[in-house]
Order: sequence, then structure tokens, then C-alpha cells
Amino acid sequence: MYDYKDAQETLIALKKFLHTAPTTAIVSGSGLGHIADAIENSITINAKDLPNWPGSTAPGHEGKIIAGTIAGRDVIMLQGRVHYYEGHNMKAVTFPVRVLGMLGVREYIATNASGAINPDYKPGEIIAVRDHINLMGANPLMGANDERWNVRFPDMSRAYDPEILRILCDMGLKSGVYAAFMGPSFETPAEIRAAGIMGADLAGMSTVPEVITANAMGMRAAVLSCVANMAAGIEPDKTLTAQEVLDNMKASSKNVAKIITALIGAL
Repeated sequence: MYDYKDAQETLIALKKFLHTAPTTAIVSGSGLGHIADAIENSITINAKDLPNWPGSTAPGHEGKIIAGTIAGRDVIMLQGRVHYYEGHNMKAVTFPVRVLGMLGVREYIATNASGAINPDYKPGEIIAVRDHINLMGANPLMGANDERWNVRFPDMSRAYDPEILRILCDMGLKSGVYAAFMGPSFETPAEIRAAGIMGADLAGMSTVPEVITANAMGMRAAVLSCVANMAAGIEPDKTLTAQEVLDNMKASSKNVAKIITALIGAL
């Protein structure tokens, strides 16, 4: 399942709902669903109404698809994503990205929640991801390759589009390296120390499989990572909770929406 034929079936169903041809996709992370408020002339699609679309069980991921305009550009937003830790395989995790690529999306802008490894980052800060370290133990391109989607060995040396990254940094955002863990348990202090030694500034449990897939399909990728907390061990004796993540993401949602609106206007 989740092969090219399934994606074609999903694409046909999705197009029946759409009145535009979106060129930019936005994916909202945990608790960031309010980014949808920035979309004008919007229509909302329940992902359950699309065949083959994988369902999310993660808190703060609503499973809706919203299409409309931002800064005059046709956009489509996934209000939530599915995660590897939910028990989905990588083909399911990246299936929505495949469908978006086949729809004609050129820019893939994702948001997520993260824990700060870099002590210079603070909860509530929004970081432009410039590179990643995949510690999930799997790659979404594993298995039989379909040349209709991507070449066997796609280049990842510019996984995060340099031009988009420059625009974000010109807005005053810091940039950092995101380490993706499998989850769903938060990382241990030792794992965070190891990731920091490897060069990671942020830790999270999502996004990297989608970015790999988006790049493989020729889309320009960008990620805004919202610091939800300091990663394990950075603040001694601090206990990490999912509720803290959701609370901080809700507080960051309006700022993320402003950044995305400005970014899309600059593309």
C-alpha cells in the first residue's frame, strides 16, 4: 500500500475538492493548527474523505487539509501529519508528500515542535532548520524504487533550500541543525549530549522523512522549528511533558503564521 497507484487514486479525489492549483504546501506541527487562520478564501477537506490517506493519532494534529491563498499565492495546508512512532511505516508517513508532489507543489514548508539542544535557544523561539541528522533508524526511500517519483539515489546536500533559508535568516531567524529521533519517548540526557556532539541544535520526532521525500521529488523544502522546551538534561531535574509542548506551540502559532505569510510573499 501507499504506492504510486494509491497516490494517483488519492490525487484524483483531492482534485475534486480543489478550486485552485496550489504551488506551495504548508504542514503544521504539534499545536500549530492555527496557522490556518492566515489562509484566505479557504476550503477545508477532512482527510478521512480521501482514499488511502493515513490517519494521525498524535495530539495537536487535526487531520484536515485546507486550501486557499496566502499573499496572493495558491497554497495547500496539511493541518497535522502522521509520525513513524504512531506505528505507520515510512511509506505512510511520506504518502501525503508524494500526493502533494504529484499535485504540482513546488515549495514544501513544514513546521514542527522541538527541544533545544543549543543552550542559546529558548522556548518559544522559532528556528529555521538548515540541515538535519536522521537518527530514526529508517529512510523513507527504502525498498523498491519507482522512477516516476524519484531517482534511486537523490542528492541531499541542499535538503533545505538555500534561497528560502536566506529569506528566513534575513527576517532575523536563527538557523540550526535538527536531529530526528524515532520517539515517542522523549530523548535521554545522554542521547541529547550525543546529538549535540554530532552538531545538532534541536531534537524532534518528525519532519525529516518528509523533507527527504520532498527533495527526492524535486520540491524546495524549508522547515520552521518551534522550540517547545529545552531538551532532556539541558535543564537538570526538569521533567518533559507533551502538554508543555502543546502549550508552547499554541503560544507560538501566531508568530509562525506571520513568518510563513511573509515568506510566501517573498517567494
